Amino acid sequence: MDYKETYEAWLSNPYFDEETKKELRDIAGDDKEIKERFYADLEFGTAGLRGIIGAGTNRMNVYTVRKATQGLANYIIGQKAQDKGVAIAYDSRRMSPEFADEAACCLAANGIKAFVFETLRPTPELSFAVRELGCISGINITASHNPPEYNGYKVYWEDGAQITPPHDAGIMDEVKAVTDYATVKTMSKEEAVKAGLYKSIGAEIDDRYMEELKKNVLHPNCIKKASDDLKIVYTPLHGTGNLPVRRILKELGFKHVFVVPEQELPDGEFPTVSYPNPEAAEAFELALKLAKEKDADLVLATDPDADRLGVYVKDTKSGEYICLTGNMSGSFLADYEIGQKLELEGSLPEDGELIKTVVTSNMVDAIAKHYGIKVTECLTGFKWIGKEILRMETTGKGHYLFGFEESYGCLIGTHARDKDAIVASMALCEAAAYYKLRGKTIWDAMLEMYEKYGYYKDDVIAITHKGLEGLAKIKSIMDSLRENPPMAFGKYQVLATRDYEKDIIRDVKTGETKPTGIPKSNVLYFELTDDAWLCVRPSGTEPKIKIYFGVVGDSLDNAQQKSEELAGVVKELLEQLG
Repeated sequence: MDYKETYEAWLSNPYFDEETKKELRDIAGDDKEIKERFYADLEFGTAGLRGIIGAGTNRMNVYTVRKATQGLANYIIGQKAQDKGVAIAYDSRRMSPEFADEAACCLAANGIKAFVFETLRPTPELSFAVRELGCISGINITASHNPPEYNGYKVYWEDGAQITPPHDAGIMDEVKAVTDYATVKTMSKEEAVKAGLYKSIGAEIDDRYMEELKKNVLHPNCIKKASDDLKIVYTPLHGTGNLPVRRILKELGFKHVFVVPEQELPDGEFPTVSYPNPEAAEAFELALKLAKEKDADLVLATDPDADRLGVYVKDTKSGEYICLTGNMSGSFLADYEIGQKLELEGSLPEDGELIKTVVTSNMVDAIAKHYGIKVTECLTGFKWIGKEILRMETTGKGHYLFGFEESYGCLIGTHARDKDAIVASMALCEAAAYYKLRGKTIWDAMLEMYEKYGYYKDDVIAITHKGLEGLAKIKSIMDSLRENPPMAFGKYQVLATRDYEKDIIRDVKTGETKPTGIPKSNVLYFELTDDAWLCVRPSGTEPKIKIYFGVVGDSLDNAQQKSEELAGVVKELLEQLG
């Protein structure tokens, strides 16, 4: 059927409820909107679903959630793992509780027990719960930092990480095989509870999660000594971080934690921000205002599902608050965690590994070289870092020390297998206490890092291309760069190209090729002269194409100048490509 026929089928099929049909009748004269909603099924990608909430096959609604869950249930049954159950969490977005219950009731109708958090919880706690409860899988209803009209459906496997090969392809195939919505199994919540297939979880898992976080504290005495003077401002951006962040900081002894009142309570409309993303300066406006009133040492913001952390730190010399990018905060925490473990224990594991993604700062390599540990590189997406941890566990080779990606996400410890803004908040506050006792701020420590490792400056340019036309535009840009790769970006010559989709690294000078050594993905990477680099990839979660790049200078100003020059070259290239 074409999109118009599918639209008409939804209107006439008694399976779909009257509210859904009314929404569809309201767009009867808008062919473009009908096409956007019905030209395809909402794609179940390698992490699950993410899309605009609304009626239609290409939207997030109870029917697409049920269909995805039926496919997941079929895969679990095929793996003979239905007795292990599935953990389910959700965030503060519109329809999140409803989608969580729809997923649970579909699983129950398939004979699979669902462990559902009684109220909203952060993503890392869902990852922890999957492992703690011994579940075969997990579902998290969240669209992370997307705008309010979005929601999503992330799938996890038994190791606590988002699905990776072979499970991702297996589940995707099962979801695609569900072609008739009316064949999807479901039952009422009351029936599921009565049958023992729907179990609410909450406080007990919270307590266990908190205890695991506390195991990663390195300097509890520093917290106690500095707690009277250290001031922290925090905002959960209307999301799930409020209770767990405040709880862990309070239980560790931080006395002065000020929460932005306008952004404290969960609200799926995100009324104080247009884009609830800790990468966006707008998200920090209220927090920085409060920080200046309280003379705070650092300012923290977690995204709606609390897996990503944004940070501003005070520069006491200028009195200004300085934004730490994901690369900066991740590099800082990597150096702090690894350096302090070395200081406390006297040595590091001989097979210690620091994990980064292909678009993460080259400062990571300098840090690893300093400590004599291995850098392991993986694809973008924290599930690949989780897969590396699993590889270490199953082979007995390698010791996880730290892992992070540039998009404001890291993991300290192995209690979870996704990025964890709760443990990152805890660690940054501890580091602030550690340096405060030494008469330094986190910014002072960052400047010392730059002097030690080099003035690395990394950035990203994201261009939005929405809808069907947008997808075609992104594909066209990637195809053009793949077929006719530039040999220079401004003053930087290309030394080597990496095409992760074709699994080829090519030395430009010699023409020699070798495999990338990591799974295939639609990513192009250019190694440049002067230790610079550039990488292009479509976003996996938003209608955007992203261009990441990094330089290294001999001072902050020099690195900033180099970065701006390369950014100008990138923007010019994108204009040429349309």
